[in-house]
Amino acid sequence: MDGSPPLIDQYSHGAVHGELGLGSFETHLAAAVGARGPAPAGTSYFDTVTGLAIRRWCPPLLGLEPHCPPARYLARRREVGAFRAGRMLLRGCGIGTFLLAAGAPGDLTSVTELATAAEAPAHEVVRLEPLAEQIADTSGSVDAFLGYTAEALYGAAQHATAFASGATRCDGRAPEAGEVRRAADRWLRGRRPGERLGEPVLLRHLLWSAVATGLPVQLHCPDPAPLAAFLRATAGTGPDLVLLPAAPHHRRAAQLAALHAHVYADAGPRPEDTLGQAPFGKLLFSSGARGLPELYVTAARFFLRAMGRLVREWTDEGLCGAADGRRITEMVGSGTARRVYRLDAAAG
Repeated sequence: MDGSPPLIDQYSHGAVHGELGLGSFETHLAAAVGARGPAPAGTSYFDTVTGLAIRRWCPPLLGLEPHCPPARYLARRREVGAFRAGRMLLRGCGIGTFLLAAGAPGDLTSVTELATAAEAPAHEVVRLEPLAEQIADTSGSVDAFLGYTAEALYGAAQHATAFASGATRCDGRAPEAGEVRRAADRWLRGRRPGERLGEPVLLRHLLWSAVATGLPVQLHCPDPAPLAAFLRATAGTGPDLVLLPAAPHHRRAAQLAALHAHVYADAGPRPEDTLGQAPFGKLLFSSGARGLPELYVTAARFFLRAMGRLVREWTDEGLCGAADGRRITEMVGSGTARRVYRLDAAAG
């Protein structure tokens, strides 16, 4: 990794267990590139930028030459064994600390399993909506649901590194108790077991409740603009908020991070876009990896390659010195996450 310090991955879901044949590997690869259904006849999902990146950077970690054919790579993967291959990939990916969205759907590694496989610290990020959904599955009344939810949030705050919410919008005030009760009653009455939480008032209630714990809160928002009032209203309340938008909204997220002292933003797949929109210390790296351990490798390499290219350009132009370039890369890659998520304190 050219002497770069290990990255801190502020957001991922974990890796799959067990062996993967060509079909199952392609299914996970398709999900990673946002595709559905089989690849066009005569092609595969290795015929994508992510597929090329896997063939470039992952084979050497398993003792193969770069760019080897997919069939050869998967054969080597099976030869090594799923457990050992995942361990070799995670330990060679260049990420030194992981923040894991715990309890993601699917047979994925837990926080402890990921830490063991990667031989690196891993920290839990508690997702608010699944927490409430699990309680709703066993709650017999509105009072029980609200009481158990409050207890669960308090309990999670004692061990988690951060909370995460998928609320796509939130206004500038916490809902009143009566609103919350009516919303809970409405949702519980019409809810089927296992149904996802989509009641807007309850989503706002969970989000404001998480803010009250003082832990950092990740906001997984396709477009961060509808959260603008919430960002303004939470200034000075204590916790930091981290925006993790979907493409192409990373620039807007960076602009909001620049606007609010307590708001930070994911650097996105193209850090050159976000670094021009916010102070460097307001941006963080994440892999967003789910399923394939190879995705941790490719995300780290893509990020460091993009940062290296940008810093070299700035250095060649005389905009910054080499030492500044290294400091900026370290800041976005690990330093800001260490500060926002208080990881030095957690290690202590």
